[in-house]
Amino acid sequence: MALLVHLLACTFGLGSWVAINGLWVELPLIVNRLPEGWDLPSYLTVIIQLANVGPLLVTLMHKFCPGRLKERLVIYVILAVGVAACFLLPAFWTKTSVMLGSPHSTAFLVITFFLSLVDCTSSVTFLPFMMQLPAKYITTFFIGEGLSGFVPGLVALAQGVGIAKCVNVTLSPNSTTSNTSTIQTQYLPPNFSTEIFFFFLAAMMVLSLIAFVLLNRVPRTCELSRENLAAESVVSVSDGLNSPEVLTAPSDGGPAEPGQSWLRLLKPAYSRHQFAFIYFLVIWVNGLTNGVLPSVQTYSCMPYGNVAYHLSAALAAMANPVACVIAMFLPKRSLVFLGLLCLLGTAFGSYNMAMAALSPCPPLQGSAAGEALIVISWVLFVGALSYVKVMLGVILRDHSHSALVWCGAAVQTGSLLGALIMFPLVNVYHVFRAGDFCGTKCPL
Repeated sequence: MALLVHLLACTFGLGSWVAINGLWVELPLIVNRLPEGWDLPSYLTVIIQLANVGPLLVTLMHKFCPGRLKERLVIYVILAVGVAACFLLPAFWTKTSVMLGSPHSTAFLVITFFLSLVDCTSSVTFLPFMMQLPAKYITTFFIGEGLSGFVPGLVALAQGVGIAKCVNVTLSPNSTTSNTSTIQTQYLPPNFSTEIFFFFLAAMMVLSLIAFVLLNRVPRTCELSRENLAAESVVSVSDGLNSPEVLTAPSDGGPAEPGQSWLRLLKPAYSRHQFAFIYFLVIWVNGLTNGVLPSVQTYSCMPYGNVAYHLSAALAAMANPVACVIAMFLPKRSLVFLGLLCLLGTAFGSYNMAMAALSPCPPLQGSAAGEALIVISWVLFVGALSYVKVMLGVILRDHSHSALVWCGAAVQTGSLLGALIMFPLVNVYHVFRAGDFCGTKCPL
């Protein structure tokens, strides 16, 4: 039963961001069919942030109408919407309409909004739902959430997305110039169509919905952990289960008083400053991993070649679930340790950002050392911050259901701030310049 619940929790977490992550990895093929071209990522960024209206409404309901929101019903609705939107994508994603005098992929953008609404709202509903299960399953949920980026990436690699080669192209002469040749990047055709990839995303959403249905049917058995057994000296377990009010054993050795669980005495108590630090870390980590660094990954990796780019994307996506597995077997709740690990991950992220800022001619371009450094830096950046993200979720899960709701709100806040900071830098001020490994010539 425990293994089955772990599998269901992982599959449930897989549906959290699989749709939007799938669209991002499929972009090299999508942009060739839609009129926006490579301006499409900037549209997607805005649409995803507009979809934060979902988690905003859920958070406000928890704040002003506590206990009124039916969490399971919300999850059923958003998963059903995600399944329907994924099945609509293959049929309508290429449909365009004229707006303001130019063609736009309105059907694709509208469907993307609903997929973003599903994924953003999952941050403030999926995690609190996991509160109903023992704490060990929340790490498995985070593994599934990490796989929501890794699995579509693997399928996209099998599809051959973004695989290119350098070819000599002869430019047509005009009346004043002779034949000239240049080296350009030529993208190879995919192994299967974009429509098939969208059906794969729909299948992942269906599996997540089925996993959620089965998780609701898992028997809610009372599991006695070692901490509970140790607490028997404070108050008997049977009294605590049978009493209509939960008992508390005061620290002064007096009689137990109702209104507060004695189990919380066994959990580490955090001050307001420590909780502020925890939520700051949640915002900071998600701002970097979901907003800031993804916006510049192509700028930091493409100058080193297609191999470096695809390795950094695939291995970094793999580092997320691997870090979650490590957190399952080697949990470390020390806030000092998590702060230092966050600092280390930020340092690797700073290296990636610096290479993106120096694009198209970063240091060690064209060398094996440069390619290895950028790949390793991306893997360690994602791995370190993924571990921090999981452990912060575990800490807040052990505190209360409300703490997990606000954790989801902090996740979306960090992602929103990161995207809002990077959007003008990338799309308005053009601080970063793309590097073409085939065509760019850098001074020695």
